[in-house]
Amino acid sequence: MLLLIPVILGGCATSPGSSEPQTDITDDFSRRGELPLNNQWWQAFGDPDLNQLVKDALAGNFSLAANYQRLLQARATAERQAAGLWPSLDASLGAERQESETTSTDTFSTSLSASYEVDLWGRVQALTEAEELRAAASQSDYEAAAVSLSGEIANTWFQLVEQRAQLALARDQLQTNLDVLSLIETRFTAGQSGSPDVLRQRQLVSASRERLTTLEGDIRVLENQLAVLTGQPPLRATLPESARLPSLPPLPQTGVPGELVQRRPDVQQAWRLVQAADRDLAAAISNRFPRLSLEASISNRTDTARELFDNWLATLAGNLVAPLVDGGERRAEVTRSRAVLEQRVQEYRQTVLTAIQEVEDALTTEHQQQQRLERLEQQIDLAGASYRQLRTRYLNGAVSYIEVLNALQDRQDLQRTRLTARQQLLNARVALYRALAGSIEPQNDRMESNQT
Repeated sequence: MLLLIPVILGGCATSPGSSEPQTDITDDFSRRGELPLNNQWWQAFGDPDLNQLVKDALAGNFSLAANYQRLLQARATAERQAAGLWPSLDASLGAERQESETTSTDTFSTSLSASYEVDLWGRVQALTEAEELRAAASQSDYEAAAVSLSGEIANTWFQLVEQRAQLALARDQLQTNLDVLSLIETRFTAGQSGSPDVLRQRQLVSASRERLTTLEGDIRVLENQLAVLTGQPPLRATLPESARLPSLPPLPQTGVPGELVQRRPDVQQAWRLVQAADRDLAAAISNRFPRLSLEASISNRTDTARELFDNWLATLAGNLVAPLVDGGERRAEVTRSRAVLEQRVQEYRQTVLTAIQEVEDALTTEHQQQQRLERLEQQIDLAGASYRQLRTRYLNGAVSYIEVLNALQDRQDLQRTRLTARQQLLNARVALYRALAGSIEPQNDRMESNQT
């Protein structure tokens, strides 16, 4: 009869489907390039310093290491749940002595017992699959964290390089302003310029020195931030000394949104959570049906150790437990699990749309930034020509010094803005690479060695 029960009731089990939710997405992105996309996208910049920094961060960042430990926990939970698919076997061996005023008695016992739940409706299998899917989602979460960390390293590094370039430019501009101040003071001594001209130029020199101090502080803060991201203590970290921003690589192949959905780890994480919720719902439905468990044991109890393994007592039992009245607890759990599944589906759809938006935003920002840089180059050329002409006319007494000062400040402001715009253009490309990036494999060797 026990063997016939699964056949008789097999048609009663219910399991929800696990087909991928349909999300309305576009057929193509607004722009696409020709350069093949590499998961190690930072190598496209051709910057050895950046490559080394990302490598150090993936191996030494403590937040990423903690994320990897969460991955190991999820895998262990899945393995623990999978143990329910197999029988459990326990053995015991005991000895006891009882003494009174006249007698003493020795008792020896041994037993071997096994138990197994027959997975009639796939409840245990569904729970096991749910935990395995959550472990896979944890790996996708780790990969997404690695992508995010590599992007943060690249952005911080480019900011640091840009600030160092700003510092070098500020020193050049300070020297230019000192040279102009020397010229004006000479003209003032000769009676060809007034004292307001000297004061204005001295104010500009003072502002240039103040900018140097600010830049040096900003550089130190960025160095500390980069050191911590790579797992090094500030002030003791060894960082590259580069002060030159790399050129913008060619636009990568963006592919189509359908490929992006399959590639991005955060999208894959959301999808695996949908699948895990689906299996949880299947387990909740199956939990409303009867459970069949089998138990077997052999045991012996004797007064002498020699007879311990003689005269075994064997038992075999089967239990079928069906829920009759539970106050609606199991029905409520099914309702809750179905709501969790629907929640995961909506979160998955939102993640897909957000992923496509991030790609489009990065493409738009990069294109606008490139146009801005072209216009800045034109403005710098015009500002340089204007300054040179006004300076010549000032020396000939044709214009006042305030016009020369304004032209000088405009040119220097544009030079600083160009550096910032170049760094922002690189950041836009980093955002595009992050939006398109696939998985970055866990650093298993390094992580596991840290556990010893």
